[in-house]
Amino acid sequence: MEKLDLLAVALGLAAFAGINLYLTVFATGLAIHFHWITLAPQYQSLEVLGNPWIITIAGVLYFLEFFADKIPWVDSIWDAVHTLIRPIGGALLAIQVLGHPSPAFTVIVALLAGGTSLIAHTAKAATRLASNTSPEPFSNIGLSLGEDAAVLGGLVLMLFNPLLTLLLLALGFAAFFYFAPKILRAMKTKIWLTWKKLNGPADRQMWVKLPTTLPARLASVFSRENLLGERIAWAARCISGRGKGIAANLFGALVATREEPRKVIFVTWKSARRIDLEGSKVRREPGFLSENLVISPRTEKGPRYSFVFPRSDLAVVEQIVHDLQERLSEPALQQQGAAVS
Repeated sequence: MEKLDLLAVALGLAAFAGINLYLTVFATGLAIHFHWITLAPQYQSLEVLGNPWIITIAGVLYFLEFFADKIPWVDSIWDAVHTLIRPIGGALLAIQVLGHPSPAFTVIVALLAGGTSLIAHTAKAATRLASNTSPEPFSNIGLSLGEDAAVLGGLVLMLFNPLLTLLLLALGFAAFFYFAPKILRAMKTKIWLTWKKLNGPADRQMWVKLPTTLPARLASVFSRENLLGERIAWAARCISGRGKGIAANLFGALVATREEPRKVIFVTWKSARRIDLEGSKVRREPGFLSENLVISPRTEKGPRYSFVFPRSDLAVVEQIVHDLQERLSEPALQQQGAAVS
């Protein structure tokens, strides 16, 4: 039981270090130095964290991280720099908890602790990267304060019940792995959009000619869904799409055909999804990193679709909106002309 508690404390410290290494060392060192906690005999190896030099250095670094972690995009740069530092720090803390076990056991624990820190760091970095696209800074500040509170609360809980802390961390990691595909897709999208924004300013042309052919990797899907016989009016590649029957697919194409003017097709490498535009309105929603094409119902009821394009495709999105609005207005114009005659 004693060894299990030691392992729980070691992995717990590693996990908290993956979220905020400097706060973990600083808070633990302060508690030991001022005797706010009394270390059990099996944890005496942690007494070194109470060294004034270690507390001072960890405190200064935490002071810097406290402010860097609350500034959009600066926090992501800070996380990128600490991709190696936090797992290494977590592994060293875990080894320090164990004292001087056998070399083989030390290596095993170091690998487990490093992996634990890396998972916690990845979850934090992905969440912060997703929040950086919001125009307001309060989400970053709230997330940062929440992470600091989670680290401090976790350290206190670990003091009283290491095994319960380890269980809660295991549940958190299980949830992370369940949502990992979506999180990683979101990270890939944000990184791609950031790269496109930095390397290509938005195209401000008033009019562009939309492509009339699908990307090569999507052409086979279009054919497999028996849609090849339809004449393509235009086909615009987008980063992702979301809506009814669309699960945030990464990299697809929005296609309009001449046979069905009031429908568009969202094509991915897996399938093709028809979207009925009847009773819908189409608009462009500019974002910080992207240009979004939104198809929403004119009334409160009905599916809503959103397609993400890079900022450099501003003119493409505007042309798509113009074309779809013309398609939607045609029936009304025909009815109006019939009524007049």
